[in-house]
Amino acid sequence: MKVLVTGAGRGIGKAVAEKFYNCGYEVYSNYLNTFPVFGKPIKADVSDILQVEKMFSEIGEIDILVNNAGVTLSGLFQNIQNEEILRLFNVNVFGTFNCTKFALPSMISKKKGKIINIASIWGEIGASCEVHYSASKAAIIGFTKALAKEVAPSDITVNCVSPGVIDTDMVACYEKSELKKDIPLNRLGTPKEVAKAVYFIAENDYITGHILSINGGFWR
Repeated sequence: MKVLVTGAGRGIGKAVAEKFYNCGYEVYSNYLNTFPVFGKPIKADVSDILQVEKMFSEIGEIDILVNNAGVTLSGLFQNIQNEEILRLFNVNVFGTFNCTKFALPSMISKKKGKIINIASIWGEIGASCEVHYSASKAAIIGFTKALAKEVAPSDITVNCVSPGVIDTDMVACYEKSELKKDIPLNRLGTPKEVAKAVYFIAENDYITGHILSINGGFWR
């Protein structure tokens, strides 16, 4: 079984690649800046459809696609520059679209395949000072639900894992003691816990169109 994990050089993507690698999958680890530790490295900017096309021509058919590559953006809504917004949506949303576009044809032909998208709790409930990031992740959730219905006749499942506050570089600039106050389990999640959720979905053939929140009970 062949799996492609985008943004696999660090954080959640690294943990996901490690999980599949340790479970015997043939793992292709996409990266742009941080060289991956697990699997076969393949460099491509997922926001660039030509680079994505080249990446898939090198990999060939895959059985599982994990759309994890993403960037964050914080600040007051009116202070964010258009260039920043475009980069955010190009990576988070169009990166997911691009990779899915090239993964689907062989999956449809074989009538088998799994697509797992990584969203965020902010895509579900929104976050002040992360409006654009929240919107990009909400788009991933809508994309997941709609595509799941479209490709279900081909026995392809499309699901979404929606992490809460996970201990990665994305939250390194925040005070952890403050972040924990809103989490009933009183701790940040780990990338490996998100990876377990991704793997669970990958191993199940009867889950589709689902948004699996890994958030320690954090809702507000």
